[in-house]
Parts: sequence; structure tokens; C-alpha cells
Amino acid sequence: MLSVETALKEAMASIDGSVGAALVDYTSGMALGTLGGGKDLDLAVAAAGNTDVIRAKVRAIELLGLNEEIEDVLITLGSQYHLIRLLRGRG
Repeated sequence: MLSVETALKEAMASIDGSVGAALVDYTSGMALGTLGGGKDLDLAVAAAGNTDVIRAKVRAIELLGLNEEIEDVLITLGSQYHLIRLLRGRG
């Protein structure tokens, strides 16, 4: 099994131009690991805020009675893309 740091390094290496990556528990908003970031991207703040996005979408799916799960979410900003990919379980 990969370590969190190794997994984050691989994720960043596979996405051209990436400036940060985080592994986040979306139920708590807690970042379990981060790599990169900087003055324009505080990964701890992004982790906490983006969990609200996921929770809201999960709730909408439940209210709609859909038997679906979120695979990923892409948020396009003026100068950044935020890609949120949900993982199921470990490994």
C-alpha cells in the first residue's frame, strides 16, 4: 500500500501544472495529508471548504432519490482548476 505522501506525489506528477494535492476526510474536513500549495492556495482551507461542496452534493443526490455516487467534481476559477476526486476505502 502506498503512503499518503507517495500517493500525493504520484497524483501531482500525473497532472501537468498541478501546484498542490491533498487527501481529505470529507466527513470531517480534515486534511490527512497535503503536498504543495503556497500563498495562492492554502490546502488546509481548500480542504475544509471543498468538503462543504461535497456534502451539499451528496445531500442533493439523496434528496433526489438517486442511486448514484460522486466520482469527481471540477471547479473552474479564473486562474485555477480544483479537481475533487472521491476515493472509496483504502488502497
